[in-house]
Amino acid sequence: MQEKILITSALPYANGPLHFGHVAGAFLPADCYARFKRLQGADVLYLSGSDEYGVAITMSAEAAKRTPQAQVDLFHQINKEFLSHLNIGFDHFSRTTWKGHNATVQQFFLDLLKNGHIEEKVTKQLFSEKENRFLADRYVQGTCPKCGFDKARGDECQSCGASYEATDLLKPVSKSSGSPLILKDTKHWFLRFDHFKEELETWIQKKHWKPNVVNFAMSYIKELKPRAITRDSEWGIPVPLDGAEGKVLYVWFDAPIGYISAGKEWAELKGDSDLWKHYWLDPKTKYVQFIGKDNIPFHAVFFPAMEMGQTIPYKLVDELPANEFYNLEGRQFSKSDNWTIDLESFFKNFKTDQIRYAIAANSPETQDSEFTWKDFQSKVNADLVGKFGNFINRVLVFIRQKAEGKVPLLKNPSQVDLEFQKNIQKIALEASDAYNSFQLRKACQHLMELAQAGNVYFDSKKPWHAAKDPLLADDMNNTLYCCLECIQLLALVACPVIPEAAEKIEALLGFSKGSFFNLGWDAIVKMPLKVGSALPEPKILFDRVEDEVIAPYIAELQKNQIKPKVEATPLEGKPMISIDDVKKIDLRIGCIKSVERVEKSKKLLKVLVDMGSEERTIVAGIGEGMENLDSLIGRKVIVVANLAPATLCGVQSQGMLLAAKGEEGFELPHFSFSHPGDPVA
Repeated sequence: MQEKILITSALPYANGPLHFGHVAGAFLPADCYARFKRLQGADVLYLSGSDEYGVAITMSAEAAKRTPQAQVDLFHQINKEFLSHLNIGFDHFSRTTWKGHNATVQQFFLDLLKNGHIEEKVTKQLFSEKENRFLADRYVQGTCPKCGFDKARGDECQSCGASYEATDLLKPVSKSSGSPLILKDTKHWFLRFDHFKEELETWIQKKHWKPNVVNFAMSYIKELKPRAITRDSEWGIPVPLDGAEGKVLYVWFDAPIGYISAGKEWAELKGDSDLWKHYWLDPKTKYVQFIGKDNIPFHAVFFPAMEMGQTIPYKLVDELPANEFYNLEGRQFSKSDNWTIDLESFFKNFKTDQIRYAIAANSPETQDSEFTWKDFQSKVNADLVGKFGNFINRVLVFIRQKAEGKVPLLKNPSQVDLEFQKNIQKIALEASDAYNSFQLRKACQHLMELAQAGNVYFDSKKPWHAAKDPLLADDMNNTLYCCLECIQLLALVACPVIPEAAEKIEALLGFSKGSFFNLGWDAIVKMPLKVGSALPEPKILFDRVEDEVIAPYIAELQKNQIKPKVEATPLEGKPMISIDDVKKIDLRIGCIKSVERVEKSKKLLKVLVDMGSEERTIVAGIGEGMENLDSLIGRKVIVVANLAPATLCGVQSQGMLLAAKGEEGFELPHFSFSHPGDPVA
């Protein structure tokens, strides 16, 4: 039976242009997986689209002096073209402002309401009488209730770091008009996520996802409580109830439903409005969601709960390969800090396959990774040019010069030939396993291992010597035949990652466009070469990336990296201790299970750590400036295990985490192979 696979990539927010960090997290891994499964003959539907509602959209639109609709229209098109330029092969790239999305989201709301999972509450919110509207915290500023700073933000004080509700601010005013705000009753609807605790726990315990995903989801499920799903705004999907005028559904509620509505829009474009049900309502469908780690709670907890509360049996996610962050030269991509890459210039100077390979080969699957210009240059010059392209070109040129440009006959292959054939088949199988298990980085390693095996075999057989001796003609032909088999497998293994290069190899092997890959993965792996068929004139697949081409990009980043010099802490700042003092410290590996901020503190984090034989709560002063606490879930760190317990801000701490403090903040060491409780020597 044909495997049916539904694939989605997290919907990008349409309030700014995408960058390579977004591509590495949710789009390139999904595209490579979709291409691979199609090669395997699966029935694949790959969907995504723009996330277009929410306060961030209205704020960026106001700053740009555009309407929210004009804002999302602009960036939907920009991002769609960017992803197309990267050859991300969606079956459909939708958007949440298309009319069919509203109906789908409102039906979700009504089903949850009918099934008893939504309750109505009246709460007090900040209201601007001048603007005649309730204001979200991003539109509010006032005096910090803790330190008295008079321009504190609506959710956090940038002076003392205190966190609070906007309603806690003293003398709150509207950021846009400066007018004073009052507290006013407003009606909202809350989703009873606590109704789904048991069902979610049972469901997620059966998953074999990455440990950090499962651990984070489980810790989130334990704390589930009713959560507001509506807000006062004009930009959003209206609440479909009488008496709910001016109320819209929260963007985090409507966005994931966009995967379903994207399927509906795709079906309409295909001329069969029920076609989406073939994937979304079939329990045999394998559903794979590709996301960044910052989206884990919405895809592992909230959206599944929303589906569980429906009358329609929508498909729940089966695989959730959440990736870590992909940074630029040691820092997060940031347009405001000009810490980015000019994409228009990039695509003028470099090929799409070059960046696809560079990202895939350093994919942030288990920990954060980064793009650096020197690594990009190395990936292109050493891998794509030196190993991959060089092997293919030298073999095809040799065949043209010494074998009449035709596929030679394999006759009485030697043991060396047979072992090479066996080895390249083995590598292709390992690459298949890597793609199947969402290990894109490993698949790239196998691709280069295959190219290197071909280079080593070609060099060891020395066909140029055999070409001079008529008695060795069969041996030369055997070598070339086996090398062509390797090139055929290289085209196959490369196809998901560097599809343009794979199509060029298809042509170099004498196939018309699509005729080779349409055969499918298994058939290509087993397919013998057509002896005597003519091969076209060889062409270079990749050009080198020269120093002078990347130098301006590096210089631009260095210009933005200049900071005041910080004096290093003197090494002699603390008294000397003996080895006996050091031996008293019991350092152990711990695995972080959950993280939350200590109330009213900008520095302290409450961290639950698995120590192997027990779990401990540790209060760590590393939270200042750390925006994404979820990134710590599942990390293995060093714990001072024999530190006497102490109470900090009302929380008992049972140890200490070791971290380094640099200019960018705190950085925790990370361990991959050690286990909780292992001693640190």
